[in-house]
Amino acid sequence: MIFDKKTIRYYYWLSIEFIKKNLKTLLFSFFLSFLFILLLISLSPLFYRQFFINKKEIIGILGQYNFDNLPQEITEKISSGLVYINSGQALPLLASFWEIKDEGRRFRFHLKNDLFWNDGKEFSSYDIDFRFKDIVVKVIDKKTIDFYLKEPSAIFPFILTKPIIRYPLIGVAGLYRVSRIKKKYDTLKELVLYPNKKGLPTLVYKFYPSESELVSAYKLGEVKEIRVYKKSLAETFKKWKNTNVQSLVDYSQIIMLLINHQNEFLKEKDVKKALSMALPENFYKDFGEVALGPIPPSSWAYNEGLKQNVYNEEIAAKIIKKNLPKKVSFTLFTSYEHYSVTTTLKEYFEKVGLPVKIKIFSYQRPKEFDFLLVSLKLADDPDQYLLWHSTQENAKFLHYKNVKVDKLLEEGRETFLVEKRKKIYQEYQKVITDDPPGLFLYYPYVYVIKRK
Repeated sequence: MIFDKKTIRYYYWLSIEFIKKNLKTLLFSFFLSFLFILLLISLSPLFYRQFFINKKEIIGILGQYNFDNLPQEITEKISSGLVYINSGQALPLLASFWEIKDEGRRFRFHLKNDLFWNDGKEFSSYDIDFRFKDIVVKVIDKKTIDFYLKEPSAIFPFILTKPIIRYPLIGVAGLYRVSRIKKKYDTLKELVLYPNKKGLPTLVYKFYPSESELVSAYKLGEVKEIRVYKKSLAETFKKWKNTNVQSLVDYSQIIMLLINHQNEFLKEKDVKKALSMALPENFYKDFGEVALGPIPPSSWAYNEGLKQNVYNEEIAAKIIKKNLPKKVSFTLFTSYEHYSVTTTLKEYFEKVGLPVKIKIFSYQRPKEFDFLLVSLKLADDPDQYLLWHSTQENAKFLHYKNVKVDKLLEEGRETFLVEKRKKIYQEYQKVITDDPPGLFLYYPYVYVIKRK
C-alpha cells in the first residue's frame, strides 16, 4: 500500500492528538505493565517450580487420624526428634549433645542454635512437651532441658527419636511443612505437605476410614497410591495396565498368637513347640514372612542363627494328645482384620487334635481367653522391655514370666555400647524363642498399589 504525503500527515497529527488526549491513561497503563513484567520475572522461578518441576504425589491412607495419632511416615517428614538412630547408635539431631549425670538417673540435653519452627518462631527447650510416665522433665533455660529417671537407663536417648510437633502440625527442621489441613470435626480428611527442600514432590495425604473406601478412591482416581494388606485386593489391580503392584514386608509390626499362661496346658514348652510344628510353610505364604523370633531381620541386632520349627503334623498330634485335658476346648480371640488368618489357624490346630472356638473382639482385649491373635508394633530399637519384661503390663496380661528374659532385657538397658548390646539381644532371642509368650507368626506383607 502506498501513502501520499497528505495521508501520512493526517495520521501523524491524528496520533499526536490521540496521545495528548489520552496521555495520562497511556502513562498509567505503561506503568502497570512495567510492574507486571517485573513481578512476573521475580516470581517466574516459583511458578516454574510449582507447575513444571514440583511433582505432586496423592497418597491414600487407611484409618481415622487426628493431630495426636498421625502415622510415623507423615510425622517424620514434618519434623525431627532430639536424636536419631543409625546402626544402633543414638546420634544428636535437634540436640547438639547430652550429658549423663547422677549415675544414669539424669540426662541433660543441649539444643542446637538457630532452630526455628516452620512458622518462623524460634525453637527452644520450653517447646518440648514429652509426656513420659515416671520421668520428670525440667527446663533449665532456652537451650537446656533435664530428664530425671527413677532407675538408671543407658539407652534413654533412644526413646527421644519421636518428632517434636506443635499444634497444629507445625514442625521443626523437617523436610516438609504442612500447607493445608482438611478435617471433619476432629478427624483428618486431607493433609498437604509442601517441601522445604528443592527437588522433593508435594505430598497430598487423603484419609479413608475403611479399606473399601480406600480402594474405591483409587479406582475413581482420587488418589495415585494406596497400601493394602490383603493379597486378594492387590491381585485385582495386577490386571490394570496403568498400575504397578509391589509386595513389601512390613517389619514395623509382628503378627503373634499370644497365649494365656494361666492355662497350665498351653504354657508348657512342648505344647508351644507342637503348635508351631502344626503350621506348614504354606500357611505363611499369603500372609507374610515367617517370624523366627521377636526382633525382625531389618534390625542390626537380629540373630541370624535362629531356626524355624520344622512342620511335623504327626509329632505335634502325639504331643497334644499326650498332654491334652479331657473334654476341653480353647477360645481364640481375634479382630475382624485378622479373621481369615484365625480360621486357617483353627483348621491346622484341629488337625493335630486341639479343639478351637473363634471369638471376635472389637476394641478392648478380652480378660478371659486362651489364645489372642494380635498385631504388635515394633520399635526401631531392639529393646523390648515394655513388651516382655514380667513387671510390665503386656507380660502381666499374659501372666508370662521368664527370669532369663527379664535379666537380659535389664542388661540391654544398662549399656549404650552397640557391640555389647548386640550380644545381649542375640542371646535374648535364643532364650525367648525357647520359651515364648506365644507363637511369633509373621511380619505381614503390605502391597503398594501405585499408578505408573
